[in-house]
Amino acid sequence: MNINELRRNKMTVANIILLITATLTGLSAGLLFSYSCSVNLGLGRLGDSEYLSAMQSINKEILNPLFFVVFFGALVILPVSSYLNYTRPVSLRFLFLLIASLVYAIGVFGVTSFGNVPLNDALAKINLQSSPPLEISRLRTIFEKPWNRLHSIRTVASVISFVFVILACLNTSAVEAE
Repeated sequence: MNINELRRNKMTVANIILLITATLTGLSAGLLFSYSCSVNLGLGRLGDSEYLSAMQSINKEILNPLFFVVFFGALVILPVSSYLNYTRPVSLRFLFLLIASLVYAIGVFGVTSFGNVPLNDALAKINLQSSPPLEISRLRTIFEKPWNRLHSIRTVASVISFVFVILACLNTSAVEAE
């Protein structure tokens, strides 16, 4: 093995951060995707009161340390990884990571923060036990469709972000320039 092969194969800090970035972004995309193709479908079959009650419970339980590490970790590490892969001239790896960062920040974090979370907060304030059935039905209509629409947006954004991180991982131009 010659010196150039050693350089290409070494695990630099930027490459380790890129690996962590891919892992966190992939976990976030996987969570949102799996929720879309399983949990939402199952919840959709429940009656109004059961649906709203289940969503209240899920919205409480997801706020846990492991979720926070993945969700906020990806938000933080994507731009860090972009910065660490910045080169002159600008490499494709940097551009892929920059796009992934922007898509995640706006399409996942932004949609969640300004769309899904306010709906979750409003739902948390509702006492389902004291609400009449017609009111519960109305509340489900107000909550479910907008929440699922926003969830679809953030799911697509998370998958797009993950694909761009994978493209960055596959792009070796930045590694060869080192």
